[in-house]
Amino acid sequence: MATKNLVIVESPAKAKTIKKYLGNHFNVLASYGHVRDLLPKEGAVDPTHDFAMRYELIAKNTKHVTAIVSAMKKADALYLATDPDREAISWHIYTILKDKKTLKDKPVHRVVFHEITHAAVKAAIDNPREISMDLVNAQQARRALDYLVGFNLSPLLWRKIRRGLSAGRVQSPALRMIVEREEEIEKFVPQEYWDIVADLEKDQLFSAKLTHYQNTKLEQFSITQAAQAEEIKTVLLKKAKGKLKVIKVEKKQRKRNPSAPFTTSTLQQESARKLGFTAQRTMRTAQQLYEGIDIGNGAVGLISYMRTDSVHLAAEALEEIRQFIPKKYGDNQLPDEPRVYKTKSKNAQEAHEAIRPTSVMRMPESLKEFLSPEQFKLYDLIWKRTVSSQMIHATIDTVAVDLTAGEENIFHATGSVIADLGFMRVYQEGKDDKKIDTDEDRLLPPLTVGEIVDLKQLNCNQHFTEPQPRFSEATLIKTLEEYGIGRPSTYAAIIYTLQQREYVSLENKRFHPTDVGRIVNKFLTQHFTKYVDYDFTATLEDQLDSIARGEKEWVPLLADFWGPFKHLVDEILETVKRSDVTQEALDEACPQCGKPLSIRLGRFNRFIGCTGYPECNYTRSVTEDKAETDAALVVEGRNCPDCGNPLQVRAGRYGKFIGCSHYPNCKHIESLQKPADTGVPCPECEKGSIVKRKSRMGKIFFSCARYPDCKYALWNQPIAEPCPKCAWPLLTVKTTKKRGTELVCGKKTCDFSKQVEEGYPDAKSD
Repeated sequence: MATKNLVIVESPAKAKTIKKYLGNHFNVLASYGHVRDLLPKEGAVDPTHDFAMRYELIAKNTKHVTAIVSAMKKADALYLATDPDREAISWHIYTILKDKKTLKDKPVHRVVFHEITHAAVKAAIDNPREISMDLVNAQQARRALDYLVGFNLSPLLWRKIRRGLSAGRVQSPALRMIVEREEEIEKFVPQEYWDIVADLEKDQLFSAKLTHYQNTKLEQFSITQAAQAEEIKTVLLKKAKGKLKVIKVEKKQRKRNPSAPFTTSTLQQESARKLGFTAQRTMRTAQQLYEGIDIGNGAVGLISYMRTDSVHLAAEALEEIRQFIPKKYGDNQLPDEPRVYKTKSKNAQEAHEAIRPTSVMRMPESLKEFLSPEQFKLYDLIWKRTVSSQMIHATIDTVAVDLTAGEENIFHATGSVIADLGFMRVYQEGKDDKKIDTDEDRLLPPLTVGEIVDLKQLNCNQHFTEPQPRFSEATLIKTLEEYGIGRPSTYAAIIYTLQQREYVSLENKRFHPTDVGRIVNKFLTQHFTKYVDYDFTATLEDQLDSIARGEKEWVPLLADFWGPFKHLVDEILETVKRSDVTQEALDEACPQCGKPLSIRLGRFNRFIGCTGYPECNYTRSVTEDKAETDAALVVEGRNCPDCGNPLQVRAGRYGKFIGCSHYPNCKHIESLQKPADTGVPCPECEKGSIVKRKSRMGKIFFSCARYPDCKYALWNQPIAEPCPKCAWPLLTVKTTKKRGTELVCGKKTCDFSKQVEEGYPDAKSD
C-alpha cells in the first residue's frame, strides 16, 4: 500500500493548487483559517497560573477539524503547511491531533511556502523543519496581550462611556493619531503670505519667482500684506522697464533610483494611492493571487507571500528578472550588478522575500483574461514595481537660472527634463499629499548669462499656510510603520476596527474622528497615557519580536505588563465617574431654565445640553451658533399634531429635523426640508407626484409624495416619458461607469434600455 501523507493548509484555494503539484501520495486539506481561539469569556487567560490560555474549537470550523482528524487516522505522516506567519495555527492543529491520539509515532513536519509554484512546493516538502515554539510563543503572547487589554479595557469603556465600545493594544494608539491630527487642524491658524512671480518670454513663456529684494533674501513671511506686495511690484516694474537680465545659469544632472520591491505596508500604501483600494481589499486580492489562479493550464500562485517586512529578492528571482529586462527593454536598461535593498525591520528574515511575481515571464497583459479586474490591477502593480526595482536609474537634467531687475532684485527659475527614463519607463511610485510644485517637470528655454528676456507681467500671489492633511489609509499605515506600531498583518484589521466601532469615518478618503472616537481617545490618553503612548507600543512590539527570535521568554514579558495595567484598571473603575468622561462643563447658562450647560455625549454624537435634564430639555449642536440656535429653537406658529406642544428644530444623527418639544414623552418628528417635486406623476398610485428625497445615509432617491400610503420608489431620476416596450408611464436616467448614460424603464420587471448622450438632462450617477 502506497504511503499517504496528509498536508494541512488554511484555505481550499491553496489546497487545490498544492494538490496539483504533490500528486496522489499526498492528501491536502484546508483548516479554513484558525481552528481554535481563546474562550470568549473572562478567565481564558489566567495570570495567576503563568498566563495559562484556555482554548476552544471555533464552531464554524468544527467540521473541517473533524475531517482533518479522520484523515490523520489513515495517514502515515503529517505536513503542516500553514502560511509563514501562521505558526500558531500549525501548533493548534498539531495539539488537537495529539489530544485525539491520532499521531502516535507518525512523523510531523512543518513546511513553509513563500510562493506556491511547483519548484517551491517540492523544495519545501523535501526540506521540512519542526514547529518553531519561539514563533508560537510570540503569537500566543500577542493574543494573550490583546485579550487582557480588550477584556479589561472594553468593559471599562462600557461603564464609563457606553456599551459596545472596545479598546485595543494597537487600535488605541492608531485612534490617538487620527484624533490628534484633527485637533491640530482645528487649532491651526492660517498665516497669510505673498510671493511675486514674473511671467517671462524668450522663444516660449516661462516664470521666475522673486527671491531677493533690495539685496535681502525673501523668506516665506517676508511679504504678508497685499499693499506691501503691490508696493514691491511697483518698484520692480520701474527697475525692470519690461526686461530682466540673466546673471547665472547652472546646469546639473541628477539620478533618481527605483523604489524597493513591495513589503506588505508599501503595497497597501501604493494600492491605496494608485488603485483606490482599501487595505482590506488589497490583502484579500493579494491572498487570491498568492494561493493560486487557474491561468488555463491549472492553478498557480502568481505572487510570493504577501505578509512580509522584507525587501529581499531570492537569487533565482533576480536571475530571471535580469534575463527579462534586456529582452524587453534593451541591454542598456540593466545595471551592471543586481540592486540590493536593505530591510528596515529588525525582525525580517532573509529567508522571507518581498512581494513579487512568482515569474516575471507572466506579464500582466498575458494573464488579463484569467484575472478579475481587481486581481489584474494589483498583479500589474506588483509586477511593474518588481521589474522596475532592478532597472537602471532615471537621469534628469536640471537647470537653474537667476535673473535681475536691477542688481539688488533677483528672480529664480528652475526646470528639468528627463534625459533617460530608466526604471520610470515601467513604474513610478505615487506620492502622498503632493503639493503643487511650479518647477516640477517644467522646461526652460536655452538661456545664457548676460541675455535679456522680456518681462510680460508681474503677479502678486496671495497664499495661506495650511495644516497637515488628515490621514488617508496610505498615510496612516505609513505612520504606524514609522512608529513601529503593529505588524504587516494587522494594519488592515486596525483600520477596519476603527471604522466598525464608528470611532472614525472616511470622508473623501480621509479619516475624521467621530465624537465617540474623540471621547474614547480622551479617556484613554488621560487615564491610560502609558498604554496609548507611541514609544511604549513600539517597544512592546519589539519585545514581542524578540520572543519570536528566541531572545526573550513570553511569560515574564506578560507579567511585567499585567501587574501595573490591572492595578490601573481597578483604580479607574473606582475613582472615575461616567459624567467625568462623557460631560464637559461650559461657562454658560441654559436660556430656558438658567442652569449650567455642558457638552454631553448623546446616542450618536456630542451636543450641548442642560444639566437640568430631564426637567429641562434644552439642547443644541456643538457646532451651532448659540444666538441662531436660540432664535430658531421653536418653530413659530406650529404645534405638535399629536400632543399640542410647540414644535422645535432639533439635531440628530442624520442632521436637523422638526421634533416635539415634549420629547421623549411625545416622539413626533418631521423632515425639516420639503422634498423637491420632480413634476412626474406617480405611475403606481396615479395620485401623487415623484419627489426627490435623501436617505439616512445621504444617498439621493425618488419616491411618491404620498408615502407611506404609496411606497413606490426608485434610485434614478424619473422622466415623464412612457416606456416604448411595456408602456409604463415613466422612464429613468441611469449612468454607470460600465454602460454610460442610458434611459431605462421605471418598472422593475421590464428590461428596456436605450443609450443616450452623456450629460442627458438630470442624469444621475449610479
